Amino acid sequence: MMFFDPHIHMSSRTTDDYQAMAAAGIRAVIEPAFWMGQPRTNVGSFIDYFSSLVGWEKFRASQFGIAHYCAMGLNSKEANDEGLAREVLDILPQFALKESVVAIGEIGYDEITPAEDFAYQWQLKFACDHDMVVMVHTPHRDKKNGVLRSLDVAAEMGVPMHKVVIDHNNEETVRAVLDRGAWAAFTIYPNTKMGSERMVEIVREYGPERIIVDSSADWGVSDPLSVPKTAKLMLERGIDPEAVRLTTWQNALDAYAQSGQIDIEQLLAAPAIDQRALFSDNSVLRGQAPLVLDPVKN
Repeated sequence: MMFFDPHIHMSSRTTDDYQAMAAAGIRAVIEPAFWMGQPRTNVGSFIDYFSSLVGWEKFRASQFGIAHYCAMGLNSKEANDEGLAREVLDILPQFALKESVVAIGEIGYDEITPAEDFAYQWQLKFACDHDMVVMVHTPHRDKKNGVLRSLDVAAEMGVPMHKVVIDHNNEETVRAVLDRGAWAAFTIYPNTKMGSERMVEIVREYGPERIIVDSSADWGVSDPLSVPKTAKLMLERGIDPEAVRLTTWQNALDAYAQSGQIDIEQLLAAPAIDQRALFSDNSVLRGQAPLVLDPVKN
C-alpha cells in the first residue's frame, strides 16, 4: 500500500525518519507551518522557516522518493504576539501562492483569544479570495467548542466546507465536522490526541467518508510511521481494505488536490531518486554511496 501523511512537521525530524517513512510506504506528506517550541522574536525567522518548507524540506523528502507539499500560515499560538503576527501576515502572501503549497494552515484557535480570531479570519479571507484549501488546528482545551467555532467562522467568511480540513479531531468532534461537510482529520499522536486503536473504532463507527489519518509528528514524543501502523491495525481488526485505503491515502489526496498543486499522475508513478543532487551545495548524505533510481531506465 501507498500512504499519504497529510500533517507532519518534518523540520523537526531527522533524515533517517524520511528513510524509514519511504520504506514503510509513505509516498507523500504535507508539512503545515507551525510554531517551533519557543516563541520566534522577529519576522525574519518566519521568512527563513517558510523558505525552508518550499525549499530544503521539499528537496530532503525527494531524496527518498517522497513527494513533499506544505501549508502556509500563521499558527494560532503565535497569533497572540499581535505586533509580530501582523508582520507575518504581511509577508505570508509571498509564500502562500508558491508551487507545492496546497493549503493555508495550520490555522485556527489555541486559547480562543481576540488576537487568534483576527489572524484566523484574515487567513480565511485570503484562502477564500484565492480559492485555497484550509487546514484548521483545533485547541487542546475546550476542543468541541473550538471546533464548532472554527466551522462557524469559516462558514461566515465564505470558505466552502469541502475546502476545510479540521484536524486533531476526537470522538466528541467527528460528528459535527462530518455533518457540516468538512473533512475530519485525526492526529495519531501518543497520549495527548488520538491513538491507533481509537482510530480503528472511529472508522468502524463512521465509515471512511471524508476521514483522514495523519501523524502530526513533530519535536515532541511522536511517531512519523503512525499512518502505516494505523493502517496495519485497521486491517488486523477487520476494517475493509478499501476503507483503509481511503483514510490513509485517497481522502487526503482528494482534499488537497483541490489546490491544483498535486500532479496525481506523477504521484502515482514510481519516483525517480538521485541522491547525487545538491541543495545550496548541501547533500543529505554524509559519505554514503548515493542511491540513483530511474524507473524509466530500470
